[in-house]
Amino acid sequence: MDDIYLLMIIALAVLAIADLVVGVSNDAVNFLNSAIGSKAISFKTIMIVASVGVGIGAIFSSGMMEVARKGIFNPGAFYFDEIMIVFMAVMITDILLLDFFNTLGMPTSTTVSIVFELLGAAVAMALVKIVANNGSVSELVNYINTDKATQIIFGILLSVVVAFAIGAFVQWISRLLLSYDFGTKPKWIGALFGGFALTAITYFIFMKGLKGTSYANQNFEILGGGTMKNFLETQVLQIVLINAVFWSLLSYALIAFAKTNIYKLIIVVGTFALALAFSGNDLVNFIGVPIAAFNSYEAFVASGKLASEFSMEVLAKKVPTNNWLLFMAGMIMVITLWFSSKAKQVVKTSIDLSSQGETKERFQPNFLSRSFVRFAVASSELVSMLIPKTLQTKMDKQFQVPVISLSKEKVHELPAFDLVRAAVNLMVAAVLISVATSMKLPLSTTYVTFMVAMGTSLADRAWGAESAVYRVAGVLNVIGGWFFTAFIAFIAAALVAYLLNVNLQLMFPLLLIIAFGLIARNYIVHNKKVKQEKAEDQLSQAESTSIQGVIEESAGNIASVVKRGNKIYSNSIKGLSKQDLTILKKCKKDTEKLSTEVDDLRDNIFYFIKNLDEMSVNASSFYINILGYLQDMTQSLEFVVKATNKHVNNNHKKLKNSQVKELKEVENALDEFFSKTKKAFDTLSFDQIAAILNDKELFVLLNEKIQAQVERTRTEESSPKNTTLYFGLLLETKDLLKATMSLIQEYFEANQSSLDAVDK
Repeated sequence: MDDIYLLMIIALAVLAIADLVVGVSNDAVNFLNSAIGSKAISFKTIMIVASVGVGIGAIFSSGMMEVARKGIFNPGAFYFDEIMIVFMAVMITDILLLDFFNTLGMPTSTTVSIVFELLGAAVAMALVKIVANNGSVSELVNYINTDKATQIIFGILLSVVVAFAIGAFVQWISRLLLSYDFGTKPKWIGALFGGFALTAITYFIFMKGLKGTSYANQNFEILGGGTMKNFLETQVLQIVLINAVFWSLLSYALIAFAKTNIYKLIIVVGTFALALAFSGNDLVNFIGVPIAAFNSYEAFVASGKLASEFSMEVLAKKVPTNNWLLFMAGMIMVITLWFSSKAKQVVKTSIDLSSQGETKERFQPNFLSRSFVRFAVASSELVSMLIPKTLQTKMDKQFQVPVISLSKEKVHELPAFDLVRAAVNLMVAAVLISVATSMKLPLSTTYVTFMVAMGTSLADRAWGAESAVYRVAGVLNVIGGWFFTAFIAFIAAALVAYLLNVNLQLMFPLLLIIAFGLIARNYIVHNKKVKQEKAEDQLSQAESTSIQGVIEESAGNIASVVKRGNKIYSNSIKGLSKQDLTILKKCKKDTEKLSTEVDDLRDNIFYFIKNLDEMSVNASSFYINILGYLQDMTQSLEFVVKATNKHVNNNHKKLKNSQVKELKEVENALDEFFSKTKKAFDTLSFDQIAAILNDKELFVLLNEKIQAQVERTRTEESSPKNTTLYFGLLLETKDLLKATMSLIQEYFEANQSSLDAVDK
């Protein structure tokens, strides 16, 4: 039986590596948001700075490992066999939960997940012991460290409110003092800001880095024979004042003589510090449990006792973690940071929600977001009434975003927010995490960095009338995901622990196979999705400033819609004839995606018209008409897909063979028409386009099929549903054809007009 515990230790080591990968993919990007969003430095430089911070932070994280051992439960109340089940349940649950959020591209908290998993698994095992001994539920307090658990949970939840409020306040003050025109302010203002920010970050590095090392407890003569830890704890004011003076003077020297952008320096140092914080604070979430399990196994083997009789009081003691082990864990984190594809989805969510400019809104408004925005608007109006107009005007001027003139093709190069906000994000997050770390609270890095970023966005008026309901909805969705994390982590870990306890020999390998199978499946599905998106003909925004340029650019979009529309229509008829709901559901997804892309193009009309030169204003009418016809095409496709899906899903009577045959004829004819159209626009062959416009055979075919169905309905048709469906499909196909022909006509005439204008 003892062999199974050795296998569990090996499995936990593998799970630790997997947890490092899925955890970093979700969590580590949070310290990259400010640097990436502001584009203060190159992406490569950002990654190098972050990697160094992660590596150093990993080595300095040993002081936090005890949280995984005895922070949540009382180890002395459990035996070795029970504690191993708890640890195994926690790790299996953790990798599945974090991988789930990675797949969704949603940030969550590795700290919250590990805390509630430990709590859930420990409660489950405690209840098993209580029931076996005919005890009372009230005895749970003997197993769970309620004071520590409450402290940790309260600290995590409080961090959400505190981080948002402090982030908003500091950003509001910073913007009020610096405005967006911070580059023209006197040198001493930049020096003071740099001094304040760098002091806060440096203090954080001292408290988070040096205080957690083995050197912190050694005596140094330079410190009067005292320890570094004692010095850092007792001389806080002196350290802060000396650093403030030093960094302010250095900042002024760098600005005045070295012409250094102090805000970029703050972002570089802040990124390093927050990366260090992430690694130091969160490494315990990934390897703390396996290390605790290994320490337990070593003590168990040395004891010579039975697994069911060996008390785990040993875990109550502090056990130093091997630095080489921490270093290897840090390297895995760094490698994951560079190569994780899922990490990009998570960082994009945070940056989009805090962006100063317009972005493609991912989240849809809901009742709560609308209510929050209405309340915020009403409160803002009330406050404005209380503030004198002259003061209000001066304040509004400080928050006025400068207009940056860039060509359309370079708009994507604009940062999501400016250097001041990025610096505030890093400064506030670093300070909050340093305070929590000094108090030995595993504060959620995700909660802090995300909520600080959201608070600064609100204070910076990034959530305007055009985007507020979407941004707030996004924040509420993310926070809702955090509560979901806590609930699922508790329940799932408790369930896995119970199953392992029922039959360890069977459930241990079975649950491992299921866990790694699900991760492998998610990985394959994710990669397949990424490849499909890359291979798919995505619709592109018009970037040209001339009508001829817009005409040529629109050809690609038309060809793409025709190709994808042809595929959707063909599969819809195929799914209907075979009564295959899987095919029809796929058609529905494809249609929704195509419709969304066309809507996105329409949403960009404002910026397209603004970008046109004076001589090409007529291009706007052409572009608007083209988009209108593309939308008509997608609406017709949506009807076809919806009608066929509804018919099959409701198990209505199958179409007659004659009806299926006729629909196949229509589908084949439409396929040929769409293929010719796509080829014509791919090659910009206007001779072919003219030939397509003169071809009316498909209209004749559709009219024939409609008439044939009329005759069938009068003589032999017995199903009203079939009749409705068949007429609906034919009429909508006719509308689809009309919209396509109108689009082709518009394109042909616009091109001819453009060429005539050039000739003149």
